[in-house]
Amino acid sequence: MTPATERSPALDAVSKAIVEQLQEDGRRPYAEIGKAVGLSETATRQRVQKLQDAGVLQIVAVTDPLQMGFARQAMIGVRVSGDSRVVAAAMSEIEGVIYVVSTAGSFDLLVEIVCESDDDLIDVLNDRIRLLPDVVSTETFVYLKLHRQLYNWGTR
Repeated sequence: MTPATERSPALDAVSKAIVEQLQEDGRRPYAEIGKAVGLSETATRQRVQKLQDAGVLQIVAVTDPLQMGFARQAMIGVRVSGDSRVVAAAMSEIEGVIYVVSTAGSFDLLVEIVCESDDDLIDVLNDRIRLLPDVVSTETFVYLKLHRQLYNWGTR
């Protein structure tokens, strides 16, 4: 996705409608989407491709980590002594890290991770994250239960 500091131009109503259609069902045929938004199948396909190329949207399969064999999810708050952008780039390369964001407040970075077990989480924390230069401290928030996760925001 495009970072917030490099925003794409505002989307028109048709592009937003296409995004809404895909948020409801990412496998919806272009002909069906086109009918709903007033475009031909070809124009819809081209518009979706432009949205993908611009980093506005990705069409992916959203999985349940538990059913995929990842028994542990956690959010890790990271405090950094140097350039947090350098540490964020290094965190982004760690296997199992699915989300990295720079923050203001108690932590410089928030890092979300999925692991197969608690032992894997400990290994990643000790052998990868805490060994990165400029990482001062971490605080791990282990997920006990996911109550809500939506992907249909941002078009209204």
